[in-house]
Amino acid sequence: MTPEEIFDRMRSRWLAGETTFTADMLTDDVVVETPFAPPGRPSRTSGREQVLAWTEAGRASFPVRFDDCRSVVVHETADPSVIVVEYELLGTHLTTGATASAPFIGVLTTREGRLSHWKEYQHTLAIAQALS
Repeated sequence: MTPEEIFDRMRSRWLAGETTFTADMLTDDVVVETPFAPPGRPSRTSGREQVLAWTEAGRASFPVRFDDCRSVVVHETADPSVIVVEYELLGTHLTTGATASAPFIGVLTTREGRLSHWKEYQHTLAIAQALS
């Protein structure tokens, strides 16, 4: 898969209420980073099994249904295996019914058609406000 195809698959999985990744999308040594992770959450997870476990647990405990992934802008880089993606997730809190959105920037790197590195910058304040 190309970097764009991997991001499209991630987006489709978010909107379907599924975990972000499947095993076939990831390299064995994949790294997922969220430099601005909230306290108590890892800012770096390495290895396919660890990433899958982390994203499955995160999806199961996150009380939001994603309704849209909009304002998507894909920036190509000099390296065809790397893209920078700007996007906004809109979701509904499953308990309160409140809707909110938050902007994100992701740097997606592939190797041999699989995701090898995902670095996501989140607007953690917007997410925290949506969850409260």
